[in-house]
Amino acid sequence: MRGVERFASARRDRHGDGAPRRQEKRRPAARGSLKGKGAAYVAGHMQALLHSLGRMAQRPLSSAMTVAVIGIALALPTGLHVILQNLQGVSAGWENTAQMSLFLKQDVPQEAAERLRARLEGMTEIAEVVHISPQQALDEFRTTSGFGTALDSLQENPLPTVLVVQPRLEFNDPRLLQSLRERMQALPEVDMAQLDMEWIERLFAIMEIGRRGVLILGVLLSLAVLLIVGNTIRLAIQNRREEIEVQKLIGATDAFIRRPFLYNGFWHGLFGAMTAWLLVSISMALLNGPVSRLSLLYDSSRTLSGLGIAASLSLLLAGILLGLVGAWVAVGRNLREIEPG
Repeated sequence: MRGVERFASARRDRHGDGAPRRQEKRRPAARGSLKGKGAAYVAGHMQALLHSLGRMAQRPLSSAMTVAVIGIALALPTGLHVILQNLQGVSAGWENTAQMSLFLKQDVPQEAAERLRARLEGMTEIAEVVHISPQQALDEFRTTSGFGTALDSLQENPLPTVLVVQPRLEFNDPRLLQSLRERMQALPEVDMAQLDMEWIERLFAIMEIGRRGVLILGVLLSLAVLLIVGNTIRLAIQNRREEIEVQKLIGATDAFIRRPFLYNGFWHGLFGAMTAWLLVSISMALLNGPVSRLSLLYDSSRTLSGLGIAASLSLLLAGILLGLVGAWVAVGRNLREIEPG
């Protein structure tokens, strides 16, 4: 008994209290195991990422064809969206050019027309009123129409006095403009009040139809991309069926088996989005020259703008997301059907 007590006493002197010593050893071991699991997890994903890229490189022709189809499917709605953005940029200031033409009665003298102009300019809704006399209107028509000799044969000027009303920007709402037109029409000096905004409203209605069409086309082609990626992953799973059966026999989890196929969809979506970006950029560059020459004919220096940084990142994220979703659906559906025999 004394020998046992001397042994226990020597052990306590060497190691101290046993319980704290065991706790101090557990904590570093737990931290080390957690770091090791995290490193193994990252290493496993990196291996699956590079392995899936290597498998794509082993089949360059089929991979390139799949990426090209995905790129074309993504480039169509993206290109139409860029064209609509350019059209919207051209027409950005057109909504502020709404004018109202007041055609005065023939018996209204120029002095009364000038007094009416001054009275209208004092209204809060109106920014400016331009007085165009019948002679000024006739001279302008003679210059722009090319019927100078025919107009010289007229015995009297048939054109009325016109007041061009420019509303303020804060009153450029269609309902407010329509209300203002009705008030102008009720003036005793006015024969007809014409609102020169109908063509702008038609243009914006057409552009809204175009935006809806691009949205519908984008949704349909996104579904097509999902089907393309899903079919590609399905074929890859069928080609590796025996390998998957062996992995399941040795205890591999579905998450481990699913991982390389998800990264395969990731690469297809990424490369497809990059192809779409390249196609859209080349198309905009080819169209930029003719558009610049056309704008010069209209005394403008307008050029086409391509995909910006935000739109480019959105395109890449959309391609990656579609690739991952298509791969996830295909793997989840086909992996359950494979069981080791």
